[in-house]
Amino acid sequence: MSDLVRVRLWADSLIKLHLDPSVWSFGFDNAKRRAGLCNFTTKRITVSRYLASRFDDDEIHQILLHEVAHAIAGPRAGHGQTWKRIAADLGYVGSREHHGETADELAPWVGSCPNGHTLYRYRKPKHHTSCGVCSRRFDPRFAISWQHRVITPAMRQRAAAKAS
Repeated sequence: MSDLVRVRLWADSLIKLHLDPSVWSFGFDNAKRRAGLCNFTTKRITVSRYLASRFDDDEIHQILLHEVAHAIAGPRAGHGQTWKRIAADLGYVGSREHHGETADELAPWVGSCPNGHTLYRYRKPKHHTSCGVCSRRFDPRFAISWQHRVITPAMRQRAAAKAS
């Protein structure tokens, strides 16, 4: 579990070392599924406060390197060869996507298939879906049954407090 004060120090140090700190800044956001973001419009790198509480220091450091590589590579680089080269030069060793834990306790939509698999959504499901574990294609035998749950401010505070 990473300490948010330490994460901010690392981020500020990486920005100072590799970017212009008078242009780029760091902050925490409320993302539940993505770990980090490089916003080229606001010139701001952010990390999810909810997910930072679930990752160890090495994982958070890799997320920061990933986002700094995006800032250096520019908005058109995506996860292409230029970004990969810059990320490797910075010491990034992860994949291009986050595959770790998400803040499922904050998902207002919870789905279950007839075989008991659970899915979480942060937006209301618009289409009929079936369980991807039970069938690679839509199969009505494995239709997901969605339930809405209310996420209270107290629940959000508890999830954010884990990050402290």
